[in-house]
Amino acid sequence: MPKISRRLQGLQAKVEDKDYHPLEALALLKDTATAKFTEAAEAHIRLGIDPKYTDQQLRTTVALPKGTGQIVRVAVIARGEKVNEASSAGADLVGSEELIDEIQKGRMDFDKLIATPDVMPQVAKLGKLLGPRGLMPSPKGGTVTFDLAGAIAEFKAGKLEFRADRTGIVHVMFGKTTFSPEDLLVNLKALQETIDRNRPSGAKGRYWRTFYVSATMGPSIKLDISVLRDLKLSQAS
Repeated sequence: MPKISRRLQGLQAKVEDKDYHPLEALALLKDTATAKFTEAAEAHIRLGIDPKYTDQQLRTTVALPKGTGQIVRVAVIARGEKVNEASSAGADLVGSEELIDEIQKGRMDFDKLIATPDVMPQVAKLGKLLGPRGLMPSPKGGTVTFDLAGAIAEFKAGKLEFRADRTGIVHVMFGKTTFSPEDLLVNLKALQETIDRNRPSGAKGRYWRTFYVSATMGPSIKLDISVLRDLKLSQAS
Protein backbone atom coordinates (compact mmCIF):
# COMPACT_ATOMS: atom_id res chain seq x y z
CA MET A 1 0.00 0.00 0.00
CA PRO A 2 1.31 3.50 -0.79
CA LYS A 3 2.32 5.50 2.26
CA ILE A 4 -0.17 8.21 3.25
CA SER A 5 1.48 11.56 4.02
CA ARG A 6 1.05 13.22 7.40
CA ARG A 7 -0.75 16.08 5.66
CA LEU A 8 -3.33 13.76 4.09
CA GLN A 9 -3.76 11.80 7.34
CA GLY A 10 -4.65 15.06 9.07
CA LEU A 11 -7.15 15.97 6.36
CA GLN A 12 -8.74 12.51 6.40
CA ALA A 13 -9.38 12.94 10.14
CA LYS A 14 -11.66 15.88 9.30
CA VAL A 15 -13.92 13.70 7.11
CA GLU A 16 -16.59 11.61 8.82
CA ASP A 17 -17.81 8.27 7.48
CA LYS A 18 -21.24 9.51 6.41
CA ASP A 19 -23.22 10.86 3.45
CA TYR A 20 -22.75 14.62 3.51
CA HIS A 21 -25.30 17.20 2.39
CA PRO A 22 -23.92 18.55 -0.93
CA LEU A 23 -23.26 22.09 0.34
CA GLU A 24 -21.62 20.76 3.52
CA ALA A 25 -19.46 18.40 1.43
CA LEU A 26 -18.31 21.24 -0.83
CA ALA A 27 -17.43 23.47 2.13
CA LEU A 28 -15.38 20.58 3.53
CA LEU A 29 -13.77 20.04 0.12
CA LYS A 30 -12.55 23.65 0.20
CA ASP A 31 -11.35 23.25 3.80
CA THR A 32 -9.27 20.19 2.84
CA ALA A 33 -7.62 21.87 -0.18
CA THR A 34 -4.25 22.69 1.41
CA ALA A 35 -1.81 22.05 -1.44
CA LYS A 36 0.56 24.82 -2.53
CA PHE A 37 -1.31 25.23 -5.83
CA THR A 38 -4.92 25.90 -6.76
CA GLU A 39 -6.52 22.46 -6.72
CA ALA A 40 -9.38 21.26 -8.90
CA ALA A 41 -12.70 20.15 -7.45
CA GLU A 42 -13.26 16.59 -8.62
CA ALA A 43 -16.27 14.25 -8.70
CA HIS A 44 -15.85 10.46 -8.72
CA ILE A 45 -19.14 8.69 -9.37
CA ARG A 46 -19.79 4.95 -9.52
CA LEU A 47 -22.79 4.11 -11.72
CA GLY A 48 -24.72 0.85 -12.06
CA ILE A 49 -23.53 0.21 -15.61
CA ASP A 50 -21.17 -2.23 -17.35
CA PRO A 51 -19.54 -0.28 -20.22
CA LYS A 52 -18.38 -3.45 -21.99
CA TYR A 53 -21.95 -3.54 -23.35
CA THR A 54 -22.68 -0.85 -25.94
CA ASP A 55 -26.09 -0.03 -24.44
CA GLN A 56 -24.50 0.65 -21.03
CA GLN A 57 -21.86 3.17 -22.12
CA LEU A 58 -21.94 6.80 -21.04
CA ARG A 59 -20.13 9.46 -23.04
CA THR A 60 -21.45 12.98 -23.22
CA THR A 61 -20.76 16.64 -22.41
CA VAL A 62 -21.79 18.99 -19.63
CA ALA A 63 -21.89 22.79 -19.74
CA LEU A 64 -20.77 23.99 -16.31
CA PRO A 65 -22.74 27.20 -15.58
CA LYS A 66 -19.95 28.67 -13.44
CA GLY A 67 -17.16 27.59 -15.79
CA THR A 68 -14.16 25.36 -15.10
CA GLY A 69 -11.79 27.97 -13.74
CA GLN A 70 -9.33 26.99 -16.46
CA ILE A 71 -8.08 28.64 -19.62
CA VAL A 72 -9.00 26.15 -22.35
CA ARG A 73 -6.76 26.09 -25.43
CA VAL A 74 -8.79 25.00 -28.44
CA ALA A 75 -7.28 23.60 -31.67
CA VAL A 76 -9.34 23.21 -34.84
CA ILE A 77 -8.69 21.09 -37.92
CA ALA A 78 -10.75 22.26 -40.90
CA ARG A 79 -10.54 23.28 -44.55
CA GLY A 80 -11.17 26.35 -46.65
CA GLU A 81 -13.38 29.09 -45.19
CA LYS A 82 -13.85 27.06 -42.02
CA VAL A 83 -10.20 27.78 -41.15
CA ASN A 84 -10.91 31.52 -41.15
CA GLU A 85 -14.15 30.97 -39.25
CA ALA A 86 -12.29 29.10 -36.50
CA SER A 87 -9.64 31.83 -36.24
CA SER A 88 -12.27 34.55 -36.01
CA ALA A 89 -14.14 32.57 -33.33
CA GLY A 90 -11.11 32.54 -31.05
CA ALA A 91 -9.45 29.16 -31.70
CA ASP A 92 -5.89 29.10 -30.35
CA LEU A 93 -4.57 26.83 -33.08
CA VAL A 94 -6.04 26.29 -36.56
CA GLY A 95 -4.93 24.28 -39.55
CA SER A 96 -5.62 21.57 -42.11
CA GLU A 97 -3.32 18.76 -43.25
CA GLU A 98 -0.26 20.65 -41.95
CA LEU A 99 -1.69 20.69 -38.42
CA ILE A 100 -2.41 16.96 -38.64
CA ASP A 101 1.27 16.46 -39.57
CA GLU A 102 2.43 18.61 -36.63
CA ILE A 103 0.29 16.62 -34.20
CA GLN A 104 1.72 13.38 -35.63
CA LYS A 105 5.18 14.77 -34.88
CA GLY A 106 4.23 15.43 -31.27
CA ARG A 107 2.57 18.85 -31.10
CA MET A 108 0.09 18.74 -28.19
CA ASP A 109 -0.16 22.34 -26.93
CA PHE A 110 -3.97 22.34 -26.72
CA ASP A 111 -6.68 21.09 -24.35
CA LYS A 112 -9.49 20.43 -26.84
CA LEU A 113 -9.41 19.43 -30.50
CA ILE A 114 -12.38 20.19 -32.76
CA ALA A 115 -12.66 18.95 -36.35
CA THR A 116 -15.16 19.42 -39.15
CA PRO A 117 -16.78 16.20 -40.43
CA ASP A 118 -15.10 16.44 -43.85
CA VAL A 119 -11.58 16.14 -42.39
CA MET A 120 -12.32 13.23 -40.02
CA PRO A 121 -10.99 10.56 -42.45
CA GLN A 122 -7.58 12.30 -42.19
CA VAL A 123 -7.89 12.97 -38.45
CA ALA A 124 -8.65 9.27 -37.87
CA LYS A 125 -4.98 8.39 -38.29
CA LEU A 126 -4.26 10.41 -35.12
CA GLY A 127 -6.39 8.03 -33.03
CA LYS A 128 -3.51 6.23 -31.33
CA LEU A 129 -1.97 9.56 -30.32
CA LEU A 130 -5.12 11.43 -29.31
CA GLY A 131 -7.26 8.60 -27.92
CA PRO A 132 -5.22 7.88 -24.76
CA ARG A 133 -5.17 11.62 -23.99
CA GLY A 134 -8.93 12.01 -24.41
CA LEU A 135 -8.42 14.44 -27.28
CA MET A 136 -9.86 12.50 -30.23
CA PRO A 137 -12.75 14.46 -31.79
CA SER A 138 -16.13 12.71 -31.62
CA PRO A 139 -19.72 13.64 -32.57
CA LYS A 140 -20.98 12.56 -29.10
CA GLY A 141 -18.48 14.87 -27.47
CA GLY A 142 -19.52 17.82 -29.61
CA THR A 143 -16.05 18.06 -31.15
CA VAL A 144 -16.98 16.96 -34.68
CA THR A 145 -19.09 19.78 -36.10
CA PHE A 146 -19.43 22.43 -38.78
CA ASP A 147 -20.63 24.92 -36.12
CA LEU A 148 -17.11 25.88 -35.15
CA ALA A 149 -17.98 29.24 -33.58
CA GLY A 150 -20.57 27.66 -31.30
CA ALA A 151 -18.33 24.75 -30.28
CA ILE A 152 -15.31 26.98 -29.56
CA ALA A 153 -17.41 29.36 -27.46
CA GLU A 154 -18.97 26.50 -25.44
CA PHE A 155 -15.69 24.75 -24.61
CA LYS A 156 -13.98 27.99 -23.66
CA ALA A 157 -16.95 28.91 -21.43
CA GLY A 158 -16.92 25.66 -19.46
CA LYS A 159 -18.24 22.79 -21.53
CA LEU A 160 -16.58 19.47 -20.63
CA GLU A 161 -16.60 16.08 -22.29
CA PHE A 162 -16.62 13.05 -20.00
CA ARG A 163 -17.24 9.32 -20.10
CA ALA A 164 -17.60 6.37 -17.75
CA ASP A 165 -14.41 4.30 -17.56
CA ARG A 166 -14.40 0.55 -18.10
CA THR A 167 -15.43 -0.05 -14.46
CA GLY A 168 -18.46 2.25 -14.71
CA ILE A 169 -16.89 5.16 -12.81
CA VAL A 170 -17.11 8.77 -14.00
CA HIS A 171 -14.25 11.13 -13.08
CA VAL A 172 -15.01 14.81 -13.75
CA MET A 173 -13.37 18.08 -12.74
CA PHE A 174 -16.23 20.50 -11.97
CA GLY A 175 -14.41 23.68 -10.94
CA LYS A 176 -11.59 25.01 -8.79
CA THR A 177 -11.28 25.03 -5.01
CA THR A 178 -11.20 28.84 -5.19
CA PHE A 179 -14.89 28.77 -6.21
CA SER A 180 -17.50 29.36 -3.51
CA PRO A 181 -19.39 26.27 -2.25
CA GLU A 182 -22.51 27.72 -3.86
CA ASP A 183 -20.88 28.02 -7.30
CA LEU A 184 -19.43 24.52 -7.01
CA LEU A 185 -22.93 23.26 -6.17
CA VAL A 186 -24.39 24.88 -9.31
CA ASN A 187 -21.77 23.05 -11.42
CA LEU A 188 -22.25 19.77 -9.55
CA LYS A 189 -26.02 19.95 -10.01
CA ALA A 190 -25.54 20.49 -13.76
CA LEU A 191 -23.28 17.41 -13.84
CA GLN A 192 -25.81 15.27 -11.95
CA GLU A 193 -28.66 16.32 -14.24
CA THR A 194 -26.55 15.57 -17.32
CA ILE A 195 -25.73 12.06 -16.06
CA ASP A 196 -29.41 11.42 -15.29
CA ARG A 197 -30.53 12.77 -18.66
CA ASN A 198 -28.05 10.55 -20.52
CA ARG A 199 -28.76 7.33 -18.61
CA PRO A 200 -27.80 4.47 -20.98
CA SER A 201 -30.76 2.46 -22.26
CA GLY A 202 -29.24 -0.77 -20.96
CA ALA A 203 -28.76 0.47 -17.37
CA LYS A 204 -30.93 -1.69 -15.10
CA GLY A 205 -31.57 -1.49 -11.37
CA ARG A 206 -29.96 1.17 -9.20
CA TYR A 207 -28.21 3.70 -11.46
CA TRP A 208 -26.43 5.83 -8.84
CA ARG A 209 -24.13 3.78 -6.59
CA THR A 210 -21.64 6.11 -4.87
CA PHE A 211 -20.77 9.78 -5.29
CA TYR A 212 -17.56 11.25 -3.88
CA VAL A 213 -16.03 14.71 -4.22
CA SER A 214 -12.51 15.80 -3.40
CA ALA A 215 -9.85 18.40 -4.03
CA THR A 216 -7.02 17.19 -6.28
CA MET A 217 -4.75 16.39 -3.32
CA GLY A 218 -7.47 16.03 -0.71
CA PRO A 219 -9.45 13.18 0.87
CA SER A 220 -12.64 11.73 -0.61
CA ILE A 221 -15.91 13.07 0.80
CA LYS A 222 -19.07 11.00 0.32
CA LEU A 223 -22.09 12.92 -0.99
CA ASP A 224 -25.75 12.22 -0.29
CA ILE A 225 -26.90 11.43 -3.84
CA SER A 226 -30.64 11.62 -3.10
CA VAL A 227 -30.33 15.13 -1.62
CA LEU A 228 -28.37 16.34 -4.65
CA ARG A 229 -30.90 14.85 -7.08
CA ASP A 230 -33.83 16.37 -5.17
CA LEU A 231 -32.33 19.87 -5.17
CA LYS A 232 -34.22 22.30 -7.35
CA LEU A 233 -32.28 24.71 -9.56
CA SER A 234 -33.58 27.70 -7.60
CA GLN A 235 -31.94 26.19 -4.52
CA ALA A 236 -28.66 25.54 -6.29
CA SER A 237 -28.17 28.96 -7.83
